[in-house]
Amino acid sequence: MPASKAQQRAVAKYMAANYDEIKIRVPKGRKADIDAYAKTLNESINGLMNGLLRDALGMNEMEWKQTSDEVGEA
Repeated sequence: MPASKAQQRAVAKYMAANYDEIKIRVPKGRKADIDAYAKTLNESINGLMNGLLRDALGMNEMEWKQTSDEVGEA
């Protein structure tokens, strides 16, 4: 059953309040390569990118999921 309009609005509101979006551009054809690699790790492209960024910033998963407001409170 498709999501109702109210459900769609609720999800959009939640996403806007809890997540930032970053758009990246890659050379034509590389998205398929990235997707195939992510699938070998049982990840989505989004999960792969989050993991790579988290590792590059030296954060564990709990630190990564904290908002900047929460980090300031700690």
